[in-house]
Amino acid sequence: MYFSNGNYEALARPKKPEGVDGKTAWFVGAGLASLSGAIFMIRDGQLPGRAITILEELDLPGGALDGIKKPKKGFVIRGGRELEDHMECLWDMMSTIPSLEIEGASVLDEFFWLNKEDPNYSLCRVTEKQGQDAKTGKLFGLSKKGQSEIQKLILATRADVENKRITDVFTDEVLGSNFWLYWRTMFAFQEWHSALEMKLYLHRFIHHIGGLPDLSALKFTKYNQYESLVLPMYTWLLDQGVNFRFSTTVTDIDFDLAEGRKQATRIHWTDADGEGGVDLGENDLVLATIGSLTENSDEGDQHTPAKLNTGPAPAWDLWRRIAAKDPSFGRPDVFAGDFDQTKWESATITTIDERIPAYIEKIAQRDPFSGKVVTGGIVTAKDSAWLLSWTVNRQPHFKAQAPNEIVVWFYALFSDVAGDFVHKPIQDCTGEEIIKEWLYHMGVPIEEIPELAATGATAVPVMMPYVDAFFMPRAAGDRPDVVPEGAVNFAFIGQFAETTRDTIFTTEYSVRTGMEAAYQLLGVDRGIPEVFASTYDIRWLLKATTRLADGVAVDIPGPNFIKGRVIDKLDMTQLGELLTDFGLLPETGTTTARPRLDDAIE
Repeated sequence: MYFSNGNYEALARPKKPEGVDGKTAWFVGAGLASLSGAIFMIRDGQLPGRAITILEELDLPGGALDGIKKPKKGFVIRGGRELEDHMECLWDMMSTIPSLEIEGASVLDEFFWLNKEDPNYSLCRVTEKQGQDAKTGKLFGLSKKGQSEIQKLILATRADVENKRITDVFTDEVLGSNFWLYWRTMFAFQEWHSALEMKLYLHRFIHHIGGLPDLSALKFTKYNQYESLVLPMYTWLLDQGVNFRFSTTVTDIDFDLAEGRKQATRIHWTDADGEGGVDLGENDLVLATIGSLTENSDEGDQHTPAKLNTGPAPAWDLWRRIAAKDPSFGRPDVFAGDFDQTKWESATITTIDERIPAYIEKIAQRDPFSGKVVTGGIVTAKDSAWLLSWTVNRQPHFKAQAPNEIVVWFYALFSDVAGDFVHKPIQDCTGEEIIKEWLYHMGVPIEEIPELAATGATAVPVMMPYVDAFFMPRAAGDRPDVVPEGAVNFAFIGQFAETTRDTIFTTEYSVRTGMEAAYQLLGVDRGIPEVFASTYDIRWLLKATTRLADGVAVDIPGPNFIKGRVIDKLDMTQLGELLTDFGLLPETGTTTARPRLDDAIE
């Protein structure tokens, strides 16, 4: 396996790998990593679809990329994924998958056209005082010390920040800023989470620093991600002859472990027929999703709170059994050992009363029934005790929605703090009570809230015990490599497999692990797309530095006439041109007109 940049290999088709016709592939889990791995095995490895079997505990594919209408409950979305231009493996794959709505177009074509015609950006990212625009001015509000703390984290080595928390590297100079408010609510970071993951995120998305205040960095699908992404993938795989076995729980995998060589020998499962399994030879490949951010999710309803399910968790228990067999198979309890540090709760709210969309429109400054971008990403109520955020994507968000309905996704980062209106933690709240808290922070008059919450909308709360598990402080070896050293017929995929090339809690990470596993196990001779290297591009680094300083130029010490001479000297150099064009040095009267470089990299 190797990595590549540019379109030379991105547009090339690899030769059929030697010996592929004699192989079979078994996938554990039907989430995005498995669906992607199967697609790459068929498309690039030329493995026949009929040789692939996907085992799934649930009765439908997609994993965390969900979206469904539940009988007697309503629409349910546990979470939504934020997409961007530079998800190289995802878009490589989606260029192959046909759109279900536009004949002759791929899912990538459909997504590209949609976001060109209806670009995403927020007109109100933060509210306070019951639905009033917080007027942040899109500023980060970082002091020089806060900027320095972020820069030090970026420059630190990975080893420097292993097993450290964010509070070990940031003080209130960062944690009390708008920057942290934007960041933590967009990515669901807590202050006790991994400083290493914070560092990796800063590197991975340095080109999106400027888009944090208005979410212009993001792109979204037309519908929920199950209908827009998973269903096209699932349909394509079925057309290729892939066998899906739902309601099948994989309980263990056996291995023959020898020095320098590791082979999976049997998959064990339970299904409607009881205990079963399959023996594996060297040509029978197994790609196992380990861990799960949505494992043990519990749904409430309008009149019932969601529960915190701390019982047996099949995906985590499977990884624990596997990990006990070899030190290179990871340490699952680093991530799944403390529910209070990994949980939060979301809710899907469906509005019925026509009065509620008027409050959405007042904050979003867009008509929620227009079919176009509405909030442009999450809106955070900064003075909410729950630190609640909510978003209205393009409507209808489900094809099955009634014309008068608006589907809202809502989440609270603090699960066990009493709310401002209902005076209860969200984890103890019914759907109706969650609606009340939301309406309060939307600016609905207090006397109208009880009636609107009872008859004007419904909500399905979902508690997810492991949703932030991958953000727990960790060190090298806590996650197993996608293909561990010596492995001949197996790989680990998903958010808890280790590829140092990307950041977790993204669709791209799951797809990348599926691609890396498929290419290595089948011997596909094609470069895997490298992560977009904005962290090594001086232009993006300068632009991010300027934005972190809220556009304030560097203060050159000394008298003004000396400052002017320094700037004039610098401005006659390539470095000076970069510094002035990106706002790190002030313009001077001697500078000749030229195109701004920051415009050129947009």
